[in-house]
Amino acid sequence: MRLLPILILSLVVSGFFPANQAQARPKHLFKIAAMAPEGSIWITTFKEFADEVAQKTAGEVKFRMYPGGIMGDDIAMYRKMRAGQLHGGGFTMTGIAAIVPDFRVMSIPFLFHSYEEADAIRKKITPLWHQTFNKKGMTMLAFTEIGFIYPMSTGPISTSGELQKSSNWIPAGDPLATAFLAQLEITPVPLSIPDVHSSLQTGMIDTIYNSLYGSIVMQWFHKARYITDSPFAYAYGVFLVSSKKFAKLKPEHAAIVRKTAEKHFTQLLEATRKT
Repeated sequence: MRLLPILILSLVVSGFFPANQAQARPKHLFKIAAMAPEGSIWITTFKEFADEVAQKTAGEVKFRMYPGGIMGDDIAMYRKMRAGQLHGGGFTMTGIAAIVPDFRVMSIPFLFHSYEEADAIRKKITPLWHQTFNKKGMTMLAFTEIGFIYPMSTGPISTSGELQKSSNWIPAGDPLATAFLAQLEITPVPLSIPDVHSSLQTGMIDTIYNSLYGSIVMQWFHKARYITDSPFAYAYGVFLVSSKKFAKLKPEHAAIVRKTAEKHFTQLLEATRKT
């Protein structure tokens, strides 16, 4: 009998002190995946974006992140989006280019020599990307950046002959890098990004391409300790969500998501270049 007054008291208290709106069950939950590891600048920024959206929509719109490639590579993430298991993702240029080939155009090796050049082209081509992704049922919320990538290897490489003898990795499904290396008489080893670390450890590959920060957060630098100080290409990505899911938001909430994404991912672009 002593439990009854306690139960009544707890019900009364919960009525006067409702749960924090941002902690309440959302009306719209977006499940998002990425290959970027937990603790990286990309995931940290995403969580800041998600927290602000939850706060500004009184908890009605929330984003849940699955980092570190636990949902698979870009193609696996896209398939899960199509099946409704995911509602979006942070995609790499090479991965999502299997669905939207035009998105890889800025990754042509040695195309850019500075961020100013890359920014000038990106600003002009972004409206086209929005249209193209929309046709595929995806809404582009933000452009993301990895930065200039460099050849990195387990041993020193100073000549083209040494590069030809090495086992070069390229992202699976990257025809631009494949064609370029073919001109150098190099037959690369195509692998998905989650497979790179283990392949470096086993010796299947000994030469990779990544940004300095990317190599650190992906833990590739433990094996690939030598860097050729000549940028190979410009690498980037995109934050996409299901257009069908996004269309269910109230117009004011959709505007909040877009504005908040622009704020945080613009800051991410600046922060990435400082790493």
